[in-house]
Amino acid sequence: MKKYFSEFFGTFILVFFGTGAIILNEVTEGAITHIGISLTFGLTVTLVIYVLGNISGAHINPAVSFTLWTKRNISGKVLTGYVISQCAGALLASTIMRVAFPSSVALGSTLPAGTSYQSFFIELGLSFALMLGILQAEKISTGKILTISIVVGLIVGLEAFFAGPITGASMNPARSLAPALVSGHTESLWVYILAPVIGCWLGSKVNSLLS
Repeated sequence: MKKYFSEFFGTFILVFFGTGAIILNEVTEGAITHIGISLTFGLTVTLVIYVLGNISGAHINPAVSFTLWTKRNISGKVLTGYVISQCAGALLASTIMRVAFPSSVALGSTLPAGTSYQSFFIELGLSFALMLGILQAEKISTGKILTISIVVGLIVGLEAFFAGPITGASMNPARSLAPALVSGHTESLWVYILAPVIGCWLGSKVNSLLS
Protein backbone atom coordinates (compact mmCIF):
# COMPACT_ATOMS: atom_id res chain seq x y z
CA MET A 1 0.00 0.00 0.00
CA LYS A 2 2.93 2.33 0.62
CA LYS A 3 4.03 1.81 -2.99
CA TYR A 4 0.53 2.38 -4.31
CA PHE A 5 0.15 5.59 -2.33
CA SER A 6 3.55 6.71 -3.62
CA GLU A 7 2.34 6.27 -7.21
CA PHE A 8 -0.97 7.97 -6.40
CA PHE A 9 0.72 10.96 -4.77
CA GLY A 10 3.49 11.21 -7.37
CA THR A 11 1.08 11.23 -10.32
CA PHE A 12 -1.16 13.70 -8.49
CA ILE A 13 1.78 16.09 -8.10
CA LEU A 14 2.77 15.67 -11.76
CA VAL A 15 -0.71 16.47 -13.09
CA PHE A 16 -1.41 19.17 -10.50
CA PHE A 17 1.73 21.17 -11.30
CA GLY A 18 2.03 20.24 -14.98
CA THR A 19 -1.51 20.91 -16.13
CA GLY A 20 -1.71 23.68 -13.54
CA ALA A 21 1.10 25.49 -15.35
CA ILE A 22 -0.82 25.19 -18.63
CA ILE A 23 -4.02 26.52 -17.05
CA LEU A 24 -2.23 29.38 -15.30
CA ASN A 25 -0.54 30.29 -18.57
CA GLU A 26 -4.00 30.62 -20.11
CA VAL A 27 -5.41 32.58 -17.18
CA THR A 28 -2.46 35.00 -17.07
CA GLU A 29 -2.38 35.35 -20.88
CA GLY A 30 1.04 33.81 -21.34
CA ALA A 31 2.90 34.74 -18.14
CA ILE A 32 4.18 31.20 -17.62
CA THR A 33 5.28 30.78 -21.27
CA HIS A 34 5.98 27.57 -23.18
CA ILE A 35 9.47 27.39 -21.67
CA GLY A 36 7.98 27.75 -18.20
CA ILE A 37 5.52 24.93 -18.82
CA SER A 38 8.33 22.68 -20.07
CA LEU A 39 10.45 23.48 -17.02
CA THR A 40 7.50 22.82 -14.72
CA PHE A 41 7.00 19.32 -16.12
CA GLY A 42 10.73 18.54 -16.08
CA LEU A 43 11.36 19.85 -12.58
CA THR A 44 8.23 18.18 -11.21
CA VAL A 45 9.33 14.80 -12.56
CA THR A 46 12.81 15.36 -11.09
CA LEU A 47 11.34 16.17 -7.68
CA VAL A 48 8.90 13.25 -7.66
CA ILE A 49 11.52 10.68 -8.65
CA TYR A 50 13.99 12.02 -6.09
CA VAL A 51 11.45 11.98 -3.25
CA LEU A 52 9.52 8.81 -4.10
CA GLY A 53 11.88 6.79 -6.26
CA ASN A 54 13.15 4.65 -3.42
CA ILE A 55 9.60 3.79 -2.37
CA SER A 56 7.83 2.70 -5.55
CA GLY A 57 10.29 3.48 -8.31
CA ALA A 58 8.23 6.60 -9.07
CA HIS A 59 6.87 5.32 -12.37
CA ILE A 60 4.00 7.87 -12.27
CA ASN A 61 3.19 6.62 -15.77
CA PRO A 62 1.11 3.56 -16.76
CA ALA A 63 3.16 3.11 -19.93
CA VAL A 64 6.36 2.83 -17.89
CA SER A 65 4.74 0.41 -15.46
CA PHE A 66 3.38 -1.72 -18.31
CA THR A 67 6.81 -1.86 -19.94
CA LEU A 68 8.50 -2.92 -16.72
CA TRP A 69 5.84 -5.61 -16.34
CA THR A 70 6.71 -6.96 -19.80
CA LYS A 71 10.32 -7.10 -18.61
CA ARG A 72 9.10 -9.00 -15.52
CA ASN A 73 10.44 -6.29 -13.21
CA ILE A 74 7.05 -6.07 -11.50
CA SER A 75 4.20 -8.57 -11.13
CA GLY A 76 0.77 -8.34 -12.73
CA LYS A 77 -0.75 -7.55 -9.34
CA VAL A 78 1.65 -4.65 -8.80
CA LEU A 79 1.03 -3.40 -12.35
CA THR A 80 -2.72 -3.30 -11.70
CA GLY A 81 -2.26 -1.49 -8.39
CA TYR A 82 0.15 1.01 -9.92
CA VAL A 83 -2.07 1.86 -12.89
CA ILE A 84 -5.15 2.31 -10.70
CA SER A 85 -3.17 4.48 -8.27
CA GLN A 86 -1.66 6.58 -11.05
CA CYS A 87 -5.00 7.20 -12.76
CA ALA A 88 -6.71 7.98 -9.44
CA GLY A 89 -4.03 10.50 -8.50
CA ALA A 90 -4.25 12.17 -11.90
CA LEU A 91 -8.06 12.31 -11.74
CA LEU A 92 -7.97 13.92 -8.30
CA ALA A 93 -5.57 16.60 -9.57
CA SER A 94 -7.76 17.37 -12.60
CA THR A 95 -10.88 17.46 -10.44
CA ILE A 96 -9.25 20.02 -8.15
CA MET A 97 -8.24 22.05 -11.20
CA ARG A 98 -11.85 21.98 -12.44
CA VAL A 99 -13.05 23.34 -9.09
CA ALA A 100 -10.29 25.97 -8.93
CA PHE A 101 -10.55 27.06 -12.58
CA PRO A 102 -14.12 26.37 -13.79
CA SER A 103 -13.62 28.65 -16.79
CA SER A 104 -10.81 26.51 -18.20
CA VAL A 105 -12.12 24.66 -21.23
CA ALA A 106 -9.51 21.91 -21.63
CA LEU A 107 -7.89 21.82 -18.15
CA GLY A 108 -4.47 21.26 -19.70
CA SER A 109 -5.60 18.34 -21.87
CA THR A 110 -3.22 17.06 -24.51
CA LEU A 111 -4.81 17.78 -27.90
CA PRO A 112 -3.19 17.44 -31.34
CA ALA A 113 -2.40 20.71 -33.08
CA GLY A 114 -2.26 18.82 -36.39
CA THR A 115 -3.70 15.43 -37.28
CA SER A 116 -4.18 12.65 -34.77
CA TYR A 117 -1.82 10.39 -36.70
CA GLN A 118 0.89 13.06 -36.70
CA SER A 119 0.62 13.34 -32.93
CA PHE A 120 0.53 9.55 -32.59
CA PHE A 121 3.91 9.09 -34.23
CA ILE A 122 5.45 12.04 -32.39
CA GLU A 123 4.17 10.74 -29.05
CA LEU A 124 5.46 7.28 -29.93
CA GLY A 125 8.91 8.71 -30.61
CA LEU A 126 8.90 10.79 -27.43
CA SER A 127 7.87 7.79 -25.32
CA PHE A 128 10.49 5.62 -27.00
CA ALA A 129 13.22 8.12 -26.08
CA LEU A 130 11.85 8.54 -22.56
CA MET A 131 11.85 4.81 -21.77
CA LEU A 132 15.26 4.28 -23.31
CA GLY A 133 16.59 7.20 -21.27
CA ILE A 134 15.07 5.84 -18.05
CA LEU A 135 16.57 2.39 -18.50
CA GLN A 136 19.98 3.72 -19.52
CA ALA A 137 20.01 6.15 -16.59
CA GLU A 138 19.26 3.30 -14.18
CA LYS A 139 22.05 1.21 -15.66
CA ILE A 140 24.68 3.94 -15.70
CA SER A 141 23.90 5.47 -12.30
CA THR A 142 23.68 2.07 -10.54
CA GLY A 143 20.75 3.07 -8.36
CA LYS A 144 21.76 6.65 -7.52
CA ILE A 145 18.33 8.20 -7.29
CA LEU A 146 19.51 11.82 -7.63
CA THR A 147 21.23 11.10 -10.94
CA ILE A 148 18.24 9.19 -12.27
CA SER A 149 15.82 11.95 -11.24
CA ILE A 150 17.89 14.66 -12.95
CA VAL A 151 18.37 12.69 -16.17
CA VAL A 152 14.69 11.72 -16.49
CA GLY A 153 13.56 15.24 -15.57
CA LEU A 154 15.81 16.69 -18.28
CA ILE A 155 14.39 14.26 -20.84
CA VAL A 156 10.81 15.18 -19.94
CA GLY A 157 11.57 18.90 -19.97
CA LEU A 158 13.37 18.68 -23.32
CA GLU A 159 10.59 16.67 -24.94
CA ALA A 160 7.93 19.00 -23.55
CA PHE A 161 9.84 21.97 -24.98
CA PHE A 162 10.28 20.24 -28.34
CA ALA A 163 6.84 18.78 -28.95
CA GLY A 164 4.53 20.57 -26.52
CA PRO A 165 3.03 22.98 -29.09
CA ILE A 166 2.17 20.10 -31.45
CA THR A 167 1.07 17.18 -29.26
CA GLY A 168 1.17 18.44 -25.69
CA ALA A 169 4.12 16.06 -25.10
CA SER A 170 2.22 13.70 -22.85
CA MET A 171 4.21 10.43 -22.96
CA ASN A 172 1.91 9.38 -20.13
CA PRO A 173 -1.61 7.88 -20.43
CA ALA A 174 -2.60 8.94 -16.89
CA ARG A 175 -1.51 12.54 -17.45
CA SER A 176 -3.71 12.70 -20.59
CA LEU A 177 -6.62 10.61 -19.34
CA ALA A 178 -7.48 12.71 -16.30
CA PRO A 179 -7.92 16.19 -17.83
CA ALA A 180 -9.58 14.65 -20.90
CA LEU A 181 -12.23 12.90 -18.82
CA VAL A 182 -12.84 15.81 -16.46
CA SER A 183 -13.03 18.39 -19.28
CA GLY A 184 -14.84 16.14 -21.74
CA HIS A 185 -12.15 16.40 -24.43
CA THR A 186 -11.75 12.70 -25.16
CA GLU A 187 -11.78 12.86 -28.96
CA SER A 188 -8.05 12.11 -29.38
CA LEU A 189 -7.49 10.20 -26.17
CA TRP A 190 -6.56 7.01 -28.04
CA VAL A 191 -3.41 8.74 -29.29
CA TYR A 192 -2.18 9.46 -25.78
CA ILE A 193 -2.93 5.98 -24.49
CA LEU A 194 -1.63 3.81 -27.33
CA ALA A 195 1.41 5.81 -28.44
CA PRO A 196 3.13 5.98 -25.01
CA VAL A 197 2.52 2.28 -24.33
CA ILE A 198 3.92 1.19 -27.70
CA GLY A 199 6.75 3.72 -27.60
CA CYS A 200 7.90 2.73 -24.12
CA TRP A 201 7.76 -0.95 -25.02
CA LEU A 202 9.88 -0.35 -28.13
CA GLY A 203 12.32 1.69 -26.04
CA SER A 204 12.80 -1.24 -23.68
CA LYS A 205 13.45 -3.59 -26.61
CA VAL A 206 16.15 -1.33 -28.03
CA ASN A 207 17.64 -0.97 -24.55
CA SER A 208 17.92 -4.75 -24.37
CA LEU A 209 19.85 -4.73 -27.64
CA LEU A 210 22.24 -2.12 -26.22
CA SER A 211 22.81 -3.97 -22.96
